[in-house]
Amino acid sequence: MKCLSVSQPFADLIVSGKKTIELRKWNTNFRGEFLVHAPLKIRKEDVKRFKINKKLITGAIIGKAELYDVKKYNTKKEIIEDKQFHHAGKNFQESKYGFMLKNAKPFNVPIPWKGQLGFFEVNMPKTKIANKNIISDIIDEEYRYQWIGHH
Repeated sequence: MKCLSVSQPFADLIVSGKKTIELRKWNTNFRGEFLVHAPLKIRKEDVKRFKINKKLITGAIIGKAELYDVKKYNTKKEIIEDKQFHHAGKNFQESKYGFMLKNAKPFNVPIPWKGQLGFFEVNMPKTKIANKNIISDIIDEEYRYQWIGHH
């Protein structure tokens, strides 16, 4: 499955559904569901700007979202008009593309993972459970967690 590293606090804003455009300098033809990775880097000035008091998860895959379109920005004015969707601070000047996101969902159990630049492939290992023939992707851990928590 494809994965994209996004610095905190923006990774958290994406998986919570508050950030629906991810600004990038580069375009992509990829469309579909992808994993959201939070690298070790935290943008502390943005944490202060958003008044975030909780501990942000880093060095892990924290959720998923769906990229359904890419918007090309021709002027800074166009980027500023979409600020309520991308929440960028001062560092948007070189951005030319907005990845349009929907169906974001945080994982209850973050998956430790090393990030990479651009979209990268994440191949989750298969796991046998209790010596039975039940095979499950680690990526679906949050669904099992929710199900067990409600019974």
